[in-house]
Amino acid sequence: MDLPGQVWGLAATGADGPVFATSYDGKNLSAAVLTALDLEGRVLWRRRFGGHPGPPRLSGDGTVWIAQRGPSRTVLTALDASGTVVREVILECEPSEQLGAFTVLHDDICGSWVPVRGSQIARTSRIPRVTRHDQDGSCRWSTPVALGKLSHPGCVEMNAETGWEIRSARPWTPRTIKTDLWQPLLVAGHRIAATFADGSSGIAVTFFLDTETGQFLAASRPGPSGYKAISGPGEFLIGFQGHGESRTARYDDAGIVMQEWQTHAMMLIDRHGGISGPESENVLPSRSRYAILAPDGTVRHGPALPGYYTSYPALDNDGTAVFWRDGRLRAVDRNLQTRDLFGLEDEKRAVISSIMLLRDGRVAFALHDELIILPCTGLGPLDSGIWPCANGGLLGNPVLH
Repeated sequence: MDLPGQVWGLAATGADGPVFATSYDGKNLSAAVLTALDLEGRVLWRRRFGGHPGPPRLSGDGTVWIAQRGPSRTVLTALDASGTVVREVILECEPSEQLGAFTVLHDDICGSWVPVRGSQIARTSRIPRVTRHDQDGSCRWSTPVALGKLSHPGCVEMNAETGWEIRSARPWTPRTIKTDLWQPLLVAGHRIAATFADGSSGIAVTFFLDTETGQFLAASRPGPSGYKAISGPGEFLIGFQGHGESRTARYDDAGIVMQEWQTHAMMLIDRHGGISGPESENVLPSRSRYAILAPDGTVRHGPALPGYYTSYPALDNDGTAVFWRDGRLRAVDRNLQTRDLFGLEDEKRAVISSIMLLRDGRVAFALHDELIILPCTGLGPLDSGIWPCANGGLLGNPVLH
């Protein structure tokens, strides 16, 4: 099924669908399309909106939310299963900032904001903030978060002052700040993890806040951005990858590191608390393997993973992970045995959505502007764990109530 343009996110009300996809409107990069489809890939309806597309967020009642980021205001639009607009919320904000990410709570919204100038991330002394908004869009609380001066042992510089020799970079103040690319805003019950990154180096900081009051609690030390997950009430897994670093840390509800693993992966957490996933590393040829992050901090490695571009995986209730990599839909079972479920020859598209595991073993994912739904894969239903797929579930809304 061809969609109107490059896909930016997938979500589903449940295993029976419908599936919601956000995409560009063809070559128009300033317009977004929300498409609803059934499990056979038939289009149920389409709605067009202004602004850059973002991932859809679904609330527990099946309402799908999308953000419209205009030049003077930010509007969250809610649609029901028929595509009817049931609510529009204008978020209280400043003209000089842009919504980078949002999550839907019970009756309100949590958002992260970055300074902008026009449509561009601003070179400015303004700092980002995290907010919680009531159902009318008014701001319940707002917490500024400052990255301050950054440093990392893997960052280097070469300029006239160094005699054009490579040396460790001195601490610097970011000129541009953005919300992180992967899981920038997570809500785990009474705690929020919001991640912002330096626009040039990719060095990021995760800030831990109280969900009810917005009180700042702690921050991670600066490090390269990576994949993240909710691991329990108030607890998060934060990955770091790049600049010579590859590790994952578990933070408790005080923002303190409880445990670390020397690997970085697209994490899945099953109903027993087991953590696993395909490793993710910016290295070619690939050194990545499927990994199990053991409770004692060790890493158990499984099969090697050829190729590079990888979809975020999903986990069925038999412990089998499924993901797209190197032109193949691959499955790795609980015994770390691998098999290919589907393949496309000479497939080189790098824009890949996360994997969704739907009714009767159907697997859905997008390659650039094409939605693929595969029936009869032999996989079981989605695991009931806390993080069995991207964003912690089919709703695409990374919130643990």
